[in-house]
Amino acid sequence: MNIKEIKEMIQLMNENQLTELELEKEGLKIRLKKNASGDFEQMIIPAESAAARPTAREVKEAAARPVAPPARTLIKSPMVGTFYASPAPDAPPFIGPGSAVEVGQVVCIIEAMKLMNEIKSEIRGKVAEALVKNGDPVEFGQPLFALE
Repeated sequence: MNIKEIKEMIQLMNENQLTELELEKEGLKIRLKKNASGDFEQMIIPAESAAARPTAREVKEAAARPVAPPARTLIKSPMVGTFYASPAPDAPPFIGPGSAVEVGQVVCIIEAMKLMNEIKSEIRGKVAEALVKNGDPVEFGQPLFALE
């Protein structure tokens, strides 16, 4: 399997809106997986024989390519309003950096027109960073949290 074949598999994934593809050929097993934002999350190529190892040229080309920062998924504001990290001023925040987040879990409250709206996560992951502070005004689509 060469770089051209891998690029063709990536193109196949993009054309057919696949999020994961696994293929085994000639003793080489490759697994491609994309995260929610469409970036490739991981690429695992265990080489089981000398024939499956990349050539020196392929290694040099791969080293010359810029390394992408780790992919982060964002939880964005579904509305305009005021961001609150906790259910009450004296209560601990719903989530913070390092917290595990599950689908359907309340991550914050956004006050809009004197209504308190619980914002629930549509993805799961680990909070890498809180992007807004308690009491900050937020816009529609504004990132609130970055998840790993």
